[in-house]
Amino acid sequence: MIYSFRNSGFRDPETGVYNQTYFMEVFHREWHRHLRENQSLALLYLCPNIHESSDQPHLLELFTNEIQNTLKRATDLIARLDKEHFALGLFNIDAEGTAIVAKRIEEQISEFKSKYGKDKSLMHNYKLIACICHPSKEHKIETLFNSTEALCKKIESDPHQHIVLERLQ
Repeated sequence: MIYSFRNSGFRDPETGVYNQTYFMEVFHREWHRHLRENQSLALLYLCPNIHESSDQPHLLELFTNEIQNTLKRATDLIARLDKEHFALGLFNIDAEGTAIVAKRIEEQISEFKSKYGKDKSLMHNYKLIACICHPSKEHKIETLFNSTEALCKKIESDPHQHIVLERLQ
């Protein structure tokens, strides 16, 4: 395979989605725009718990492409944060809209599991955490990321809880 340098600076080479650096840059810019325009946004963490095997080597790339297709608006984005976590930025969205996107993602995960899940344990314990926030002087960007990470850690060990949506007050 020939490596393409097109988009190499802001794409994750393994999955093709945006990398953490690019995501943080865009999210920071959008945060300040939402602060000026008095709009809300959402930060989602997705922990798919996918472990690729030799017979399914591109499973993570297929998964991220399908999740990216559930994001209907061009302004929404997905990025890889690390080996096990993805972040999604949903802009100019409220709690109801975030719930709709989370539902679409959940449906896509179910479809993905039935399509590629030869092993019944594929993505058995996935997590999707969403924090909706209205940027203000009281709600700083760090608070949103810290709250989302705390929720992620809180439910990681609970095998029965897959999706959490919370609004920062």
